[in-house]
Amino acid sequence: MTNENHVLQSFQLATERYASLGVDTTQVLEKMNKISLSLHCWQADDVTGFENQGGSLTGGIQVTGNYPGKARTIDELRLDVLCAKSYIPGTHRLNLHEIYGDFEGKVVDRNEVEPCHFQSWMEWGKEHNMKLDFNSTSFSHPKSGDLTLANPNDDIRNFWIEHTKRCRWISEEMGKYQADPCMMNLWIHDGSKEVPASRIKYRRILEQSLDEIFSTEYANMKDCIEAKLFGIGLESYTVGSYDFYLGYGAKKGKIVTLDTGHFHLTESIADKISSMLLFTPEIMLHVSRPIRWDSDHVVILNDDLQDLAREIIRCDALDRVHIGLDYFDATINRIGAYVIGCRATQKAFIQALLEPSALLNSYEENGQYFERLALQEELKSMPWQAVWDYYCFLNDVPVGENYISEIQKYEQTVTSKR
Repeated sequence: MTNENHVLQSFQLATERYASLGVDTTQVLEKMNKISLSLHCWQADDVTGFENQGGSLTGGIQVTGNYPGKARTIDELRLDVLCAKSYIPGTHRLNLHEIYGDFEGKVVDRNEVEPCHFQSWMEWGKEHNMKLDFNSTSFSHPKSGDLTLANPNDDIRNFWIEHTKRCRWISEEMGKYQADPCMMNLWIHDGSKEVPASRIKYRRILEQSLDEIFSTEYANMKDCIEAKLFGIGLESYTVGSYDFYLGYGAKKGKIVTLDTGHFHLTESIADKISSMLLFTPEIMLHVSRPIRWDSDHVVILNDDLQDLAREIIRCDALDRVHIGLDYFDATINRIGAYVIGCRATQKAFIQALLEPSALLNSYEENGQYFERLALQEELKSMPWQAVWDYYCFLNDVPVGENYISEIQKYEQTVTSKR
């Protein structure tokens, strides 16, 4: 049980401590309330979706584990998302892949999908105060293969062009319905197990496909293009690499998506933020946690995540950076995975917002590098946790570890029925 007096007393002490460094915790909490995470629907069912085509997961994607309680229907998935949402402070969004349409048991091929297949999602989102984001789905389909939008075969390529055009149309209708732009993310797995005879051949085809897809202008959705380092079985060459999409995004004014698992492990995703903000309109994040490869582990509060949040705050870019999550773990309680990753991301941002930027900048401008480094180190042990606990308390969600036992109870209930 949460001791309300302890939470309030700790927050007051933390407020005084941060005030001595010129940080207003009230303003920090106001900024936190404006940060909306886009929860990824595919954590609840291991990227299965509701297409009813019976295919297996392909496209260099792999989900490990078989933990009981997986969502099998739209109703079960929605129930799980709402459960997770109840343990995450703030107001958040839901990110859907096209394969999660409400197809009512009918087989609807991907070049036939329409906004009507997501009408019930729009209504559900409005009812539960969760605005929607969207993704085209190029994997796990008979026509996926190794190449989709970069495929030299006209029939296959045109199939995926039509699919992606329809996904943009659906996103536009979602944006209209919720009176807020829908972020439409485009990611394809296209690549090769070995080095192709010509790398530029497939990238030229992809560029032409994208130009055709984006030829229709929409006012209520925003296009995001996501790079990949490699996929399983496609390790040597990825058509839609970071360099390709960064160039395309800068040239065409598109939002580039940074998935934190889609880079070499020694790369700093945080270091890319300031450069991209100078040359691309906005940034979309897919926050994940790679272990040696793009393994999509549950996000935790590690150094990489904290560096990423700090850089966004230091760039004063909360209004230009959209924060989504992208991982899928079937080895543990799926609701717990949602909550751990979301709360970890929020903790990173509350720490970043509590940074005394004015004081650190003054040290830097005066050449006081010892003072700058010393303060950065002391901030690591400042009482940010008390501010986080108070933020949870204000939002009427469990403080500290109290959510663990509640999720365990939910798990016991749903597992017995699924």
